[in-house]
Order: sequence, then structure tokens, then C-alpha cells
Amino acid sequence: MQVIWEVSQHDIERLREFVQAHQQNPFVMARIGRNLAVQKRAVGRAEFWEQMVGMRLTSVQRSGPGSHVVRFLRTRPFPISYDSLQQHADVEAFMKVTLAQHRGIRFTTKIPSDLHKNYRCLEDGEWAVLLPTINCLTVPEGRDVERNVARYLQDKLSGFGPKQARNLLQALGLTRYEIPIDSRITKWFSEFGFPMKLSSAPLSDPGYYEFVLDGIQALCEAAELMPCVVDAAIFASYDGDGWTADNVVY
Repeated sequence: MQVIWEVSQHDIERLREFVQAHQQNPFVMARIGRNLAVQKRAVGRAEFWEQMVGMRLTSVQRSGPGSHVVRFLRTRPFPISYDSLQQHADVEAFMKVTLAQHRGIRFTTKIPSDLHKNYRCLEDGEWAVLLPTINCLTVPEGRDVERNVARYLQDKLSGFGPKQARNLLQALGLTRYEIPIDSRITKWFSEFGFPMKLSSAPLSDPGYYEFVLDGIQALCEAAELMPCVVDAAIFASYDGDGWTADNVVY
């Protein structure tokens, strides 16, 4: 069985007008400059770890421009950087204490537990697989390659489902087609007129997630827009002018 997504000219024009209205927003401009670059620099351990921490934090709490999470992620030096973990025998305890010290961070027991599992997995040899896998996206690839990389991350990383895996790849600037679908995205596309009722709850199922994403990608392709840019425009529409060139962190 196969689903055929049909996109009207009216849908195309509405989506183009929407993106154009937000294309000067710093959040959108940063996404275009980073994710649509023809050649991207390779991601190393430190950068991957920091973005992984950030995406694990943003998956369960507010992450707008003035949120506690974003303030934490902008702290320099980064409080739980990859290098800092090398200096502690009990990595999980260090992360628990550090997160608890920063006001407004939630789930300061569950998140360090997931991050510690990922740290141990990576340190036990997975770095040798993970870095080449994600860095194949430093040059433009098709949606199938991006999807396979996202599937790899959601299978390997604790606390990372379909949305979080794509959130991580997008924050690293590596993806153009595979985007994170959360409550904002489902709300916006429902109001736009997506041809089925959307809810963020079933999106934890990889099959349902990819089915919905296929529809979003079909609309974007018809409008000759990259999904990652549409995603940024939707977030900009909710956050207004809260993002600036200095505070964009993902």
C-alpha cells in the first residue's frame, strides 16, 4: 500500500508566503546559513556531546530564547562539557549536581541517567561508528541518507526517540529534510490544513513519525522549500523577535 500526498497550488503559495514573512528572523537566517551550507565542517566529540546534552534538555521543558534551558546552554565554559567529564570519576553524579545548581532545569535525575548511559556507550567504542555516520552529512545528501542517520541515533542514544534524534542532527547543522516534529509543529500544520488529525503523543512511534514527516516533506518539496527552513520559520512565528544573532543556540 502507498499513500500519495497531493499538494494544491493554494497550499504552495500559503507556505511560501509564510516562510518569506519570517526569512529575516535571526533564527531562520542562522538555520539557512548553517544547515543549507554546501560544505560543513566535521563534528567532533566535544561539539556532539554539547548538542546532545542540549537536545536532551530541550525535549522535556521550555526552550524559547529566554528559557532556563537556553541560558544554561549559553553558559561558557559549558558546565557539563565533554572535557569536564574526563575529570570526574562519577560522571552521573557530577551531572546531577551541576544541573541541580542551575535554577529552572527539570528532571535532574532522569536526564543525567540517560546522558551517563550515552557517555558510557560512546566511550566504550561507539565514537568510532557514530562520528563517521553523522559526518557523512557534512555534504548534501538525500532524505533517505538523513533518515537512516536519524534512525541510527534513535536506536543508539538513551532518551532519544524520533523527534530528539532529528533535533540533534538539525542542531548540529547536518540535516535539511529530517526535522523534529513537536507540539508546535503539529499545531501549526493542523491549523494550516494537514489532511489528518495531528497529535504529538503518537509521534514517539517511529512509523507514525515518519508517515507524518513524509507528508510535511511532500508539501515542502512542492513549494521548493527545505523542511529545516520551514521548521525554523514556524519556531520564529511563535517566538517573535526573541531570537537575536547572539542568542541562537540551535
